[in-house]
Amino acid sequence: MPRLVRSAVIGLGIAGALSCTPRANVGAQSPSPPLPAVSGAAMDAHLKYLADDLLEGRAPATRGGELAARYIAAQFEALGLAPGAADGSYYQPVTLVGLMPRPAMRWGGAGTPGSLRYLDDFVAWSERPSAAVSAKGEVVFVGYGIRAPEWKWDDYKDVDLRGKLLLMLVNDPGMQDSTIFQGRTLTYYGRWTYKLEEAGRRGAMGAILIHTTESATYPWDVVRGSWSVEQFMLDGARGTGLECAGWVTEQAARAVLRDARLDFDSLVRSAARRSFRPVRTGIQAEISIASKLRRVPSSNVVARVSGENPVLRSQVVLVTAHYDHKGIGPPVNGDSIYNGAEDNASGVAAMLGLAQALMHDPAPRKRSVLFIATTAEESGLLGSQAYVEKPLAPLSGTAAVVNVDVANVRGATRDIAVLGGDRSTLGTLFKDAAARESLTATGDPDPTRGSFFRSDHFPFARAGVPAISVESGVEFVGRPVGWGEQQSRMYNEQRYHEPTDEYRSDFRYEGMVQEVRVVLQLIRALASDSSLPKWLPGSEFQRTP
Repeated sequence: MPRLVRSAVIGLGIAGALSCTPRANVGAQSPSPPLPAVSGAAMDAHLKYLADDLLEGRAPATRGGELAARYIAAQFEALGLAPGAADGSYYQPVTLVGLMPRPAMRWGGAGTPGSLRYLDDFVAWSERPSAAVSAKGEVVFVGYGIRAPEWKWDDYKDVDLRGKLLLMLVNDPGMQDSTIFQGRTLTYYGRWTYKLEEAGRRGAMGAILIHTTESATYPWDVVRGSWSVEQFMLDGARGTGLECAGWVTEQAARAVLRDARLDFDSLVRSAARRSFRPVRTGIQAEISIASKLRRVPSSNVVARVSGENPVLRSQVVLVTAHYDHKGIGPPVNGDSIYNGAEDNASGVAAMLGLAQALMHDPAPRKRSVLFIATTAEESGLLGSQAYVEKPLAPLSGTAAVVNVDVANVRGATRDIAVLGGDRSTLGTLFKDAAARESLTATGDPDPTRGSFFRSDHFPFARAGVPAISVESGVEFVGRPVGWGEQQSRMYNEQRYHEPTDEYRSDFRYEGMVQEVRVVLQLIRALASDSSLPKWLPGSEFQRTP
């Protein structure tokens, strides 16, 4: 398994004419100055603009994406934050390779391959920056496509799979057997990104992921919308070593396996056993992908608030939020703009609200705070990966990463969730920060989704920086029990990566104010403690010496 590290991520976003005034700290914590006011009205204005149709979904390297970056930089400057990039500007260059895929796929028994319908039955993309790639060969079913020595698990059994097309399940075996892996809590091994990496290490030509709503934790429409728009990779990136990769629907997989006299359900059951071995299906597949290729400049938007200690000011606390979304994609009910209001105009709006509050915070700070609005998160966490490869401050002196992705737009809560708080000393600091705001800190509200592995904190985590991700609580004030989980499920099923993720007049922002205040409390602690946060013993994430 790759060497991983948890990064600190915090979800923020505020709209409406709400302003929260400072209040006294609660509990037995040591006295500290009252927090400055948090302006809900300002954050509402940020969210409304960033999610407007004018920005056309903020895809990387588009006019809308550039408008978003310019807007964020202008807001940083207006608030008085210093430029954070190496050249003295607010922009850290990130060069991308864009690929607009036009794939075709055929598969079936020898001599009788059938064509699949693009977007309805499958999606596919190139795994290297080439205008044309193709893969043709035998399909081998490799179960979950996992090799995890610590779990005594190996789906590959050293079978030679060079030049093959690997068919695999999404998620990990814990979804079938609660006694293995972490049960229904998704591990990194269950993420499709890991599966492509491992298939590449096996010398495969391509990888085909079988989609089910249960295993992916989102419906096919999310796959359809996400992979039918321009895809990006970092210029010069090594990639997985595969020629191509793709998803197929469960229906398409069942049909081709049935024609090959293989039963899909039996294969799924066998994949949950340690004794599983790769299955040669006899199916032949042909995938060809023509891509319109372009190399384009993009940028992370970076601003700095310097610390006051002459020794520790070179160390930083990072706050990140991605400003990109999916751009213009397949129309849904006549709407083709994927605005990304909650994902993630809300996070950027809240980050700007946090920056505004921090500039008026009277509490002293030894360390500096670096705000990073990242590009191309939706294309594979590319902006944050680019920063990790060329950091603006040494990662060894980066205290923590606080990421903002999908903030609370539904109102005040009694609790607040944190991802990764059980893996480092950041968990205790976050719990204390929440208590100061009379909130109960809880863990991942939906561990089946593997949210920790899906946002901009993760590249930092893999590089060894302690981190957490903050999410909304689920106990909403004035709402019945279970309402929060219901709303989250509705968003995931109906609006996530869809044109319907738009700015709404019924957004409520008291909960976002709570999140901003908790994060500001956390920054106070992180920026003032002379020691660096540490991973807990046994965590798979550790700092590199």
